[in-house]
Amino acid sequence: MFAKPQSEHAWLDQLIGDWKFEHDCQMPDGNTSKTEGKMTCRSLGGLWLVCESSGDAPESGPWSSIMTLGFDPAQNQYVGTFFGSMMANLWQYNGNREANGDRLVLDTLGPRFDGEGTCNYRDTIEIADSDRWLMSSELQDDAGNWVQFMCGTHTRV
Repeated sequence: MFAKPQSEHAWLDQLIGDWKFEHDCQMPDGNTSKTEGKMTCRSLGGLWLVCESSGDAPESGPWSSIMTLGFDPAQNQYVGTFFGSMMANLWQYNGNREANGDRLVLDTLGPRFDGEGTCNYRDTIEIADSDRWLMSSELQDDAGNWVQFMCGTHTRV
């Protein structure tokens, strides 16, 4: 019953620690915003990464979020969740690392920005070096194109 961490789990260990971040957003409606905050990532038994973030958005005030990531050997893919104080949706991730191993691409389904139905989203975590990682968020438009709406840099504190 007790699972043992594998190399895929160890890859997530690169994110363990305290981070400061800056996210630049370009929403589909043209609005832009910049968010700064802090994140603490910890391991849960070597199998799960739990990242707790907080910040202050100029237009909406303080917020917090939790992201969980792990690797499910039965599905042979990374899995996880994301939820935040600024939304009512639970995002459920499924994804894989790209061939070079530096980027983890996580797919999910969530509400459209216009509030009409759902669409596909993609969050990508890219390890730049031991003290910096990048995150980008994209949505798939009605034509099937991926449109980036957020990019962020996380720097070890």
